[in-house]
Amino acid sequence: MTKIGVLVGSLRKDAYSKKLAHNLMKYFPEGYEPELIEIGNLPLYNQDYDTDKVPAEYVEFRKKMHDMDAFLFVTPEYNRSVPAVLKNALDVGSRPYGSSVWAGKVGAVVSNSPSKLSGFGANHHLRQTLVFLDVQTLQQPEAYIAEVAELFDENGMINNQSTEKFFKSVISAFVELIETFEK
Repeated sequence: MTKIGVLVGSLRKDAYSKKLAHNLMKYFPEGYEPELIEIGNLPLYNQDYDTDKVPAEYVEFRKKMHDMDAFLFVTPEYNRSVPAVLKNALDVGSRPYGSSVWAGKVGAVVSNSPSKLSGFGANHHLRQTLVFLDVQTLQQPEAYIAEVAELFDENGMINNQSTEKFFKSVISAFVELIETFEK
């Protein structure tokens, strides 16, 4: 079973990113186990925690991420960048130095926005960070989702066949990338 950690860059209860993540998770084929990862409970990264009084949340998070085979990042854009909660999770997982849970793994980025801007800034900032963290990131198709609020029905499901087809193509390409790195 290939384990996929799904990290959502929004804490809001009814976040569009969460709805999007739940929809994307159902497109993984048999043999893949996507899991939504809680990141809102992580204390802000502090280098003192690398060696002294490591928070239990860090230990649990790092263990869980270490056990994942790949990561799907679904994020809104805050002020043209990655939300603090997601950046904090990346920082916590990358430390202590030399013990990154991200290195050598595979990832995909899906950014979104209720506006026409589609989370472009967050997508590119996140990709830049993932390069440094040695995460092999899906290059194509790129997933910038504009006007995300319009994509869901009253039950939070994708309401547009062409959008659903696109999301399936993103997950299919991501699965191909994962399989390439598993060989």
